[in-house]
Amino acid sequence: MAAPGPNKAFPVSWDQFHRDARAMAWRLADKGPFEAIVCITRGGLVPAAIVARELEIKLIESVCIASYHDYKSQGELKVLKDIAPAVRAIGDGQGKGVLVVDDLTDTGKTAKVVRAMLPNAHFATVYAKPMGVPTVDTFVTEVSQDTWIYFPWDMGLSFQEPIRKGGQG
Repeated sequence: MAAPGPNKAFPVSWDQFHRDARAMAWRLADKGPFEAIVCITRGGLVPAAIVARELEIKLIESVCIASYHDYKSQGELKVLKDIAPAVRAIGDGQGKGVLVVDDLTDTGKTAKVVRAMLPNAHFATVYAKPMGVPTVDTFVTEVSQDTWIYFPWDMGLSFQEPIRKGGQG
Protein backbone atom coordinates (compact mmCIF):
# COMPACT_ATOMS: atom_id res chain seq x y z
CA MET A 1 0.00 0.00 0.00
CA ALA A 2 1.37 3.39 -0.94
CA ALA A 3 1.83 6.01 1.72
CA PRO A 4 1.04 9.70 1.83
CA GLY A 5 4.06 11.93 1.52
CA PRO A 6 6.60 12.15 -1.28
CA ASN A 7 4.56 9.89 -3.57
CA LYS A 8 2.15 11.15 -6.21
CA ALA A 9 -1.11 12.58 -4.95
CA PHE A 10 -4.39 12.07 -6.78
CA PRO A 11 -7.12 14.09 -5.04
CA VAL A 12 -10.63 13.19 -6.18
CA SER A 13 -13.57 15.58 -5.70
CA TRP A 14 -17.14 14.46 -5.04
CA ASP A 15 -18.09 15.53 -8.58
CA GLN A 16 -15.24 13.58 -10.14
CA PHE A 17 -15.95 10.49 -8.08
CA HIS A 18 -19.62 10.60 -9.06
CA ARG A 19 -18.70 10.92 -12.76
CA ASP A 20 -16.22 8.04 -12.48
CA ALA A 21 -18.70 5.79 -10.65
CA ARG A 22 -21.34 6.53 -13.31
CA ALA A 23 -18.75 5.71 -15.99
CA MET A 24 -18.24 2.38 -14.24
CA ALA A 25 -22.01 1.79 -14.35
CA TRP A 26 -21.96 2.44 -18.11
CA ARG A 27 -19.22 -0.17 -18.53
CA LEU A 28 -21.14 -2.66 -16.39
CA ALA A 29 -24.53 -2.16 -18.06
CA ASP A 30 -24.00 -4.94 -20.61
CA LYS A 31 -21.97 -7.26 -18.36
CA GLY A 32 -24.93 -8.49 -16.28
CA PRO A 33 -27.60 -9.10 -15.51
CA PHE A 34 -26.74 -8.66 -11.87
CA GLU A 35 -29.16 -9.75 -9.17
CA ALA A 36 -27.17 -8.22 -6.31
CA ILE A 37 -24.26 -5.98 -5.45
CA VAL A 38 -21.77 -6.82 -2.74
CA CYS A 39 -19.82 -3.74 -1.74
CA ILE A 40 -16.50 -4.05 0.02
CA THR A 41 -16.73 -1.70 2.96
CA ARG A 42 -16.04 0.98 3.56
CA GLY A 43 -14.72 2.33 0.27
CA GLY A 44 -17.19 0.39 -1.85
CA LEU A 45 -20.27 1.88 -0.18
CA VAL A 46 -20.43 5.09 -2.23
CA PRO A 47 -19.75 3.62 -5.69
CA ALA A 48 -22.13 0.72 -4.92
CA ALA A 49 -24.94 3.18 -4.20
CA ILE A 50 -24.31 4.99 -7.48
CA VAL A 51 -24.05 1.79 -9.54
CA ALA A 52 -27.14 0.31 -7.83
CA ARG A 53 -29.14 3.38 -8.83
CA GLU A 54 -27.88 3.42 -12.42
CA LEU A 55 -28.37 -0.31 -13.01
CA GLU A 56 -31.53 -0.49 -10.88
CA ILE A 57 -30.17 -3.21 -8.63
CA LYS A 58 -32.20 -3.44 -5.41
CA LEU A 59 -30.34 -6.10 -3.43
CA ILE A 60 -27.22 -4.62 -1.87
CA GLU A 61 -25.02 -6.50 0.58
CA SER A 62 -21.68 -5.70 2.15
CA VAL A 63 -18.59 -7.57 3.18
CA CYS A 64 -16.25 -5.93 5.66
CA ILE A 65 -12.57 -6.74 5.50
CA ALA A 66 -10.21 -4.87 7.76
CA SER A 67 -6.60 -4.36 6.89
CA TYR A 68 -4.60 -3.35 9.88
CA HIS A 69 -1.88 -1.03 8.67
CA ASP A 70 0.11 2.07 9.52
CA TYR A 71 -0.38 3.75 6.08
CA LYS A 72 3.01 2.42 5.00
CA SER A 73 2.31 -1.27 4.79
CA GLN A 74 -0.77 -3.45 4.66
CA GLY A 75 -1.10 -5.87 7.51
CA GLU A 76 -3.16 -8.97 8.03
CA LEU A 77 -6.61 -9.04 6.46
CA LYS A 78 -9.52 -10.05 8.66
CA VAL A 79 -13.15 -10.60 7.64
CA LEU A 80 -15.24 -8.59 10.12
CA LYS A 81 -18.58 -9.14 8.34
CA ASP A 82 -19.20 -11.98 5.91
CA ILE A 83 -21.61 -12.03 2.96
CA ALA A 84 -25.20 -12.99 3.82
CA PRO A 85 -26.26 -16.54 2.88
CA ALA A 86 -29.09 -15.21 0.67
CA VAL A 87 -26.57 -13.45 -1.57
CA ARG A 88 -24.22 -16.45 -1.60
CA ALA A 89 -27.15 -18.55 -2.86
CA ILE A 90 -27.75 -16.39 -5.95
CA GLY A 91 -27.08 -18.00 -9.34
CA ASP A 92 -24.66 -20.87 -9.11
CA GLY A 93 -23.90 -20.28 -5.43
CA GLN A 94 -20.40 -19.14 -6.43
CA GLY A 95 -21.21 -15.53 -7.30
CA LYS A 96 -22.71 -15.78 -10.81
CA GLY A 97 -25.10 -12.84 -11.10
CA VAL A 98 -23.38 -10.92 -8.29
CA LEU A 99 -21.46 -7.69 -8.80
CA VAL A 100 -18.71 -6.90 -6.30
CA VAL A 101 -17.89 -3.18 -6.03
CA ASP A 102 -15.04 -1.31 -4.36
CA ASP A 103 -13.51 2.15 -4.73
CA LEU A 104 -9.98 0.94 -5.42
CA THR A 105 -7.89 -2.14 -5.95
CA ASP A 106 -4.38 -1.41 -4.71
CA THR A 107 -2.44 -4.63 -4.17
CA GLY A 108 -5.42 -6.88 -4.89
CA LYS A 109 -5.24 -8.62 -1.51
CA THR A 110 -8.75 -7.63 -0.43
CA ALA A 111 -10.23 -8.59 -3.80
CA LYS A 112 -8.55 -12.00 -3.57
CA VAL A 113 -10.22 -12.66 -0.20
CA VAL A 114 -13.65 -11.76 -1.61
CA ARG A 115 -12.96 -13.64 -4.87
CA ALA A 116 -12.42 -16.79 -2.77
CA MET A 117 -15.92 -16.25 -1.34
CA LEU A 118 -17.57 -15.55 -4.72
CA PRO A 119 -15.27 -16.89 -7.46
CA ASN A 120 -17.76 -16.35 -10.29
CA ALA A 121 -18.82 -12.82 -9.35
CA HIS A 122 -17.96 -9.83 -11.52
CA PHE A 123 -15.49 -7.53 -9.71
CA ALA A 124 -15.49 -3.79 -10.45
CA THR A 125 -13.56 -0.89 -8.97
CA VAL A 126 -13.52 2.77 -9.83
CA TYR A 127 -9.72 3.02 -9.61
CA ALA A 128 -7.02 0.40 -10.02
CA LYS A 129 -3.29 0.22 -9.44
CA PRO A 130 -1.13 -2.14 -11.54
CA MET A 131 -0.71 -4.77 -8.79
CA GLY A 132 -4.49 -4.91 -8.34
CA VAL A 133 -5.58 -4.87 -11.98
CA PRO A 134 -5.46 -8.69 -12.39
CA THR A 135 -7.93 -9.09 -9.50
CA VAL A 136 -10.80 -7.11 -11.09
CA ASP A 137 -12.90 -7.53 -14.21
CA THR A 138 -13.86 -3.88 -14.74
CA PHE A 139 -12.32 -0.58 -13.64
CA VAL A 140 -12.46 3.01 -14.84
CA THR A 141 -9.09 4.64 -14.20
CA GLU A 142 -5.65 3.14 -13.63
CA VAL A 143 -3.15 5.07 -11.53
CA SER A 144 0.48 4.23 -10.82
CA GLN A 145 1.32 2.03 -7.87
CA ASP A 146 3.05 4.90 -6.06
CA THR A 147 0.00 7.17 -6.29
CA TRP A 148 -2.00 7.90 -3.15
CA ILE A 149 -5.67 8.54 -3.95
CA TYR A 150 -7.32 11.06 -1.66
CA PHE A 151 -11.03 10.25 -1.73
CA PRO A 152 -13.54 13.04 -1.11
CA TRP A 153 -14.78 11.48 2.13
CA ASP A 154 -11.22 11.65 3.50
CA MET A 155 -10.56 15.31 2.73
CA GLY A 156 -11.40 18.78 3.91
CA LEU A 157 -10.76 22.07 2.17
CA SER A 158 -7.38 23.64 2.89
CA PHE A 159 -4.64 25.62 1.17
CA GLN A 160 -2.28 23.59 -1.03
CA GLU A 161 1.31 24.64 -1.77
CA PRO A 162 2.11 24.93 -5.49
CA ILE A 163 3.74 21.78 -6.88
CA ARG A 164 7.00 23.64 -7.63
CA LYS A 165 7.20 24.59 -3.94
CA GLY A 166 6.83 20.99 -2.77
CA GLY A 167 3.05 20.75 -2.77
CA GLN A 168 1.17 17.71 -3.97
CA GLY A 169 -1.22 19.60 -6.23
